Amino acid sequence: MEMLGWIIVGLLAGAIAKLVMPGRDPGGCVVTLLLGIAGAMLAAYVGRFLGFYAPEENASFIAAVLGSIAVLALYRWFARRA
Repeated sequence: MEMLGWIIVGLLAGAIAKLVMPGRDPGGCVVTLLLGIAGAMLAAYVGRFLGFYAPEENASFIAAVLGSIAVLALYRWFARRA
């Protein structure tokens, strides 16, 4: 169930990250939504590492959006360099 939570929150966070960071992505909306899922997972792992979340606790929605923005920014940076 935890993975399903990441997927749902990640899809929403990816959509919001796309709205916050408009522009052309080399991959379209599907890749942006997948990056949102990765951002939600990143936020959960970093939050657990820093002690913000318990081992079975998911990241907050705001943290998932911030993680998605970070992953989307890294993706754009690496895609431009390639």
